[in-house]
Amino acid sequence: MSNNKTKASGSFVDKFNNLTDTNLLLTITVVIFFLMYIGAIIFQGGGFLKPQGFFNLLNANAALIVLACGLSIVMITGGIDISVGGVTALVSMCCAVYLDHMGGNVFVSVLIALAVGLAFGAFQGLLVAYLDIQPFIVTLAGMFFARGMTTIVNTKPFNVANEAFTKLKMTRVIIPGLGSANRKGDYIDAYVEIGVIVAILVVIVLFCLLRWTKLGRSFYAVGGNRQSALMLGINVKRTRFLSHVLCGLLAGIGGYVYFLHVGSGSPSHALGAEMDAIASSIIGGTMLTGGVGNIAGTFFGVMSLGTIQNIVSQAGLGEAWWIGITRALMLCLFLVIQSLVMVRKKKS
Repeated sequence: MSNNKTKASGSFVDKFNNLTDTNLLLTITVVIFFLMYIGAIIFQGGGFLKPQGFFNLLNANAALIVLACGLSIVMITGGIDISVGGVTALVSMCCAVYLDHMGGNVFVSVLIALAVGLAFGAFQGLLVAYLDIQPFIVTLAGMFFARGMTTIVNTKPFNVANEAFTKLKMTRVIIPGLGSANRKGDYIDAYVEIGVIVAILVVIVLFCLLRWTKLGRSFYAVGGNRQSALMLGINVKRTRFLSHVLCGLLAGIGGYVYFLHVGSGSPSHALGAEMDAIASSIIGGTMLTGGVGNIAGTFFGVMSLGTIQNIVSQAGLGEAWWIGITRALMLCLFLVIQSLVMVRKKKS
């Protein structure tokens, strides 16, 4: 009997030790998220008890999911991009001015968002990959430029009144069977916004890209060791360039998702979004040193940040500093976990 127990425990330990760094960090992130959410349901109840509470978490963080996915791609290759918050604000303002002041149509506004994101991604990628300038410096300049251009496009915040855009913004995707009764006893359908569908599609596409394509494997190889990647015949410069282009494109998409959620243009939009995206990626298991990361983990990293914010708010500590303190503690926890994983990697 004891031998069977020893074999069972041994097999579990073997399975744990055989986990890759990426899968180990993903497992830790998912487990912590579910423990937090279940704990919130048990001890706080309220909005956490209703399915719509979870969907509202998705609605509020759809844009951040897209931005964080872009950061994860760049960070896997060993880089960084802190311009995504400024690009989001610029996309929102450009689309708002085009739709509201120029009487534009929604389809062209989407193209504007993609063009802005691609322009930033391609230019920054060129400087980082082919001129070998530090990505932090390049994207810091990109952040300042995007914020400045946002103010040049329009200095005052305003809501968009374009009829077609308003209809799209108010579109809701009904989740059947998960509604609940309000205080009056009326049944309210559960729903998600259009941006959530976009964010989930982005997560699925990027998950498949990293897992099953040559480009995805190249991202990991370049982030793990550039010299080894060169010896394997990988074009390191092109791979780094493409990671920034993809991050810029996702910043454009995330900017439009953000625009759909807020329905306005403002120079102060998405302040700190780049830091939230980086934190979400780290919490999701993407290592700053490169070579390790998972898009599914990034998704749960965003959800974990949103959950801890809701927990703190429902506990009566809705002030900005309490939310900042809890996020900082959570980020430090995951940085410690990553350090332990690195020690495990060196020992093996």
